[in-house]
Amino acid sequence: MRTPIIAALNPIALQFGPFTIHWYGVIIATGVVLALWLAIREGKHQGIPEDYFYDYLLWALPVAIVCARIYYVVFQWPYYAVHPGEIIAIWDGGIAIYGAILGGFLVLCLFCRARHLSLWTMLDVIAPTVILAQGIGRWGNFMNQEAFGVVTTKAALLAQHIPNWIVNQMDIGGQYRVPTFLYESLWDLLGFVLLVLLRHRRRLFRRGEVFLAYVMWYAFGRFFIEGMRTDSLMIGSVLRVSQLLSLVFFVGALVVLLVRRYRGNVPWYQQSK
Repeated sequence: MRTPIIAALNPIALQFGPFTIHWYGVIIATGVVLALWLAIREGKHQGIPEDYFYDYLLWALPVAIVCARIYYVVFQWPYYAVHPGEIIAIWDGGIAIYGAILGGFLVLCLFCRARHLSLWTMLDVIAPTVILAQGIGRWGNFMNQEAFGVVTTKAALLAQHIPNWIVNQMDIGGQYRVPTFLYESLWDLLGFVLLVLLRHRRRLFRRGEVFLAYVMWYAFGRFFIEGMRTDSLMIGSVLRVSQLLSLVFFVGALVVLLVRRYRGNVPWYQQSK
């Protein structure tokens, strides 16, 4: 096993004495801010006040982070049972996106009910921004050298036209790894572009279907990319948690879409004004 020639990127962005800012947090915060800005812009087209998005984020963000961490810790409990002091160390990574999505969705359901908003409309507005934030957030995994795949070679990575600075960061523990974080990020960003370009096409999406398309797009890609990872959360030694959830979410969203289309009484997604 060889020693890496080029040192890995420093996961710490800034440090002032005991106060440390990690790139992981900076990147995730960037994704959240950009998602909020885009959601507010689309919300104006749908008649949703700007303040509602700030109010929702105020509740959803901490709940999503807590749920994401709980999700991760539960499926890694043998480790955290021995290292309980690390349970709250989210700056080192270890927050599961499916946990965050479920937490954010629960808060949104309660928020829309309290504000008398259409849940489907809110889901349509924020879905493209969520997948954008997910695509950006994967670069936090890049800085922490996590969410990677099997051992490969530098030549194989360069043959995929992956830039050298990414290839060098995939040198983990003296072995090059498949950059599954990159594959998922690109899949998410492509999904964002498609949803934004298509959501205002006349008579293409009914209300709620932008969200359902997001669920199916993300779940489809995540199912296959997760199968390439070597650090997946597992149930037993065979079943990957995220693959199981991806399958459930994809099939569930497809069934809901088909049933709503069959009934035919769902209004079209409101066009941009």
